[in-house]
Amino acid sequence: MATLNVPPTLSDLSEKNPFRFLPRNTRRVYDVLAEVYPLSTMLFHSDAHKVALSLAGVTDGMKVLEVATGSGEMFRRLLRRNPNGLTCGIDISPNMAARTQRVARRLLPDAVAHCQAVDARNMPFKDGAFDAVVCCYLLELLGEADILQTMSEMRRVLRPNGKLALVLIGQQLPAFNTWYKFIGSLAPAFLGRQVESSIPEVMDSYDFRLEHDQQVRQGCYPSRVVVARR
Repeated sequence: MATLNVPPTLSDLSEKNPFRFLPRNTRRVYDVLAEVYPLSTMLFHSDAHKVALSLAGVTDGMKVLEVATGSGEMFRRLLRRNPNGLTCGIDISPNMAARTQRVARRLLPDAVAHCQAVDARNMPFKDGAFDAVVCCYLLELLGEADILQTMSEMRRVLRPNGKLALVLIGQQLPAFNTWYKFIGSLAPAFLGRQVESSIPEVMDSYDFRLEHDQQVRQGCYPSRVVVARR
């Protein structure tokens, strides 16, 4: 792959709102919250998960990867859509990964599911290993260089013509943006900061072909679902 420059909007974001990804802090926070995080997913994320699944092109028999499984709500949706395929998941938090695996085995014992604690910037998978890659609410937690490295890894493990589905915290509500900037400054390892407006350009710089771009709102919580083909 050719060397790619940082998209201008991503560089601008770093200059206006400096953010450093601290994996140990993030891992520690999400390990502690592993058992209660499903409540957040139910209240704020589940509608966007449904939209992403409907657009990601996942069919039974595929090899599918979810990057950053969290507590596993989206992972279980993928398993139900792909019971006879292979569904893998990774999360930087060992407790999150273990919970996702445990619940999936209990609820869907016949599905082929593997979830492990892995840093998304360095995935232990072969090039082109997956037909589809799904990633929900991860990029907000990463610094600009880490976003690019993670995007490169997601592209690497995705087969040619495979689909990448991203779910991002939306930026279409000014009042929400103000609130999120404040609360995120208090808990950066948990909430990060909004990057949604920069991500399509990042995807374009990695030669992804945009297919779907949809805004979703669950109560007062905005999300954006972006699906592209390698």
